[in-house]
Order: sequence, then C-alpha cells, then structure tokens
Amino acid sequence: MRVGRIPALALALALALALAVVGAAGAVAAPTAASDDTLLPHPGPEGLVWVPEWTGGGGVASGGAWDELPTVLTVACRGGGSAAVSMDSQQGRVADFSVDCPADRVGVGPVTMDPGVVEPGSFTIGVDASKDTIRWSLTVTQPE
Repeated sequence: MRVGRIPALALALALALALAVVGAAGAVAAPTAASDDTLLPHPGPEGLVWVPEWTGGGGVASGGAWDELPTVLTVACRGGGSAAVSMDSQQGRVADFSVDCPADRVGVGPVTMDPGVVEPGSFTIGVDASKDTIRWSLTVTQPE
C-alpha cells in the first residue's frame, strides 16, 4: 500500500501530538507491558476516558464532556509514592488532588464533580508521579 505525502504527514503529526499529550515533562514515556493486576477496569458505556496503565508522569486530553451530568475522575496507582492529579476544563482547574500509591497494593482516589463544573467539550488531565516507577490508571465517567 502506498501512502501519499499528505496522509503520511497527517499521520506523523497526529502521532507526534498523541505522544506529546501522554509524554511526561516533554519526554516520551514508553508504555508498560500488560500486567495481570489491572489497576482500574474499563469504565463501560458511561466512560469518556480510560487509561488502562501508564508508568511515570503523563496525562490525557479528551473531549465529549457534557455539563448536565456529574463527572467522576478516578485515579488508581501503585509503586511506593504518590500521584498529584489535576483536571482542567474550558476555563480552568476543576480538580486537584493527590493519591497515595502504596508499594504492596493499589491506592485509589476518586473525585466527583457536580453537573456544570466540567464544561461542555474538551478537558485535560495531568498526573505527576512522585517516582518514574509509579504505575497508574485513570477513568473519567459521566454517570446518568
């Protein structure tokens, strides 16, 4: 299959953007191998975002939020440290919290925001892991 210059350039730009969003502090982190101990399960049909697993700092940008439903951001982590989590909606910070990440079990930190706190459209989430070896997962849901 031959790829023209324009589609190849578009693919390269999309990949670069995706890596920049998930990369930590300007560096691109490599995803970890799948493990048997899932940190957070798939959120199902109410899920807007699911990051099954990442190691070190990173984040995600997404869209599709609706302001008429509550928004639940859940982060789970493991590895002997902590994860500082922030969420920004259209006009600013809507969540800022920390999750303890024990070495021997999974720590979970959920935050629920009332309808209207997360504005319609896009949002970003940052996860600042205290160590590069911290494994984390996150979900964003809007339960009806």
